[in-house]
Amino acid sequence: MKRLSFYLILFLVIGITAIGLHAVSPKDLPDGFTNLAIGDAAPDFSLPGTDGKTYTLDDFGGTDVLVVYFTGTHCPTSHGAMGRMLQFVEDFSNQSFKFVAINPNHSSGLRPDEFGHTDYEETFVDSKRYAEDYGWTFPFLYDGDEQKVARAYGCLATPHVLIFDRDRKLRYNGRFDDSRFADPATVKSPDARNAVEAILAGKPVPVETTRPHGCSTKWRERSLHVMEEEKEWQGREATLEQIDAEGVAALRANGTEKLRLINVWATWCGPCVEEFPDLTAIARKFSRREFELVTISLDQLSHQERARQFLSKHRAVMSDKLSKSVAKEGRTTNNYIYTGSSVDDLAEVLDPDWPGPIPYSILVDQKGNVLYRKLGKIDPEVVRNKILETLTRHYVK
Repeated sequence: MKRLSFYLILFLVIGITAIGLHAVSPKDLPDGFTNLAIGDAAPDFSLPGTDGKTYTLDDFGGTDVLVVYFTGTHCPTSHGAMGRMLQFVEDFSNQSFKFVAINPNHSSGLRPDEFGHTDYEETFVDSKRYAEDYGWTFPFLYDGDEQKVARAYGCLATPHVLIFDRDRKLRYNGRFDDSRFADPATVKSPDARNAVEAILAGKPVPVETTRPHGCSTKWRERSLHVMEEEKEWQGREATLEQIDAEGVAALRANGTEKLRLINVWATWCGPCVEEFPDLTAIARKFSRREFELVTISLDQLSHQERARQFLSKHRAVMSDKLSKSVAKEGRTTNNYIYTGSSVDDLAEVLDPDWPGPIPYSILVDQKGNVLYRKLGKIDPEVVRNKILETLTRHYVK
């Protein structure tokens, strides 16, 4: 049985490569994964839609074309293609054409830092919110609970497009188009559009298979990897160094490619302690992007170790990406304890609008401009959205 399973997996990988889809490792493919070949029939399904209805394949019959568009809520490539996808649906809406989007992902298959381009989870609830927020008028189905449909259709990534003819035989399998950016001008090969136009015209599809590009399908089996990564993250220790007003001024001026969220706090400050999980959750979420959480403690210098232990407990630690960028600046940490005797000196270089009490936070852009300031506990949703608006939810050329 083990030998048979090995050869089945080997055959699958060779088959995927042969038809032009991007090669994947066998360990990335779950049990039941099927690569649909051109000419294969569309597998049946029964999935809940974000509109409260349950849909089967029969609900999408009666037209010359059916487009099955696998997409999720977290992927920057999907976000970048969304405007073109919506225009695509509108352009064919008066023809013999049906379109259904399916979310194949489950949040348990993603690390926290893989949500750095989105403010949505890969859940049914957030899929509903996502479709509503972006005004989707077509069915959006959720397959993340069991992922049987994604396996049956061979969904490798988001977005991944499969286009079927009137007999619901596969005529196109692959990418939506060849651009990972949002700007339509970057598209050189509108593959899905070309396929639909050919089928409607009764002509052969010019290119039947392409490589779907984007974020790999997040299978629930990947949750074991996520747990291993989380265990490693929880084992990291925070560092804490001393800093004076001059050092804070340099951090405040920024001049890097990163956004900086600078938080002034102390272990003796109740609201500071209460908000710290929100701060570190934001830092983790954006740890693969151009972002840095900088903390400045107002604890007594004699309590530096106690402050460091608090930072470690609450995971105020650096990702590998952040560690490299910090080292490039000639620094060794993102956590500091203030050495000055006067908080006024700190306020003048950090933010003259700071009235004095803590916690106090400012989010500054690459040039040091203040994007957000807050006396008291931050509103994490507001901060996350401001970061996403500034860094964007999709790739930028």
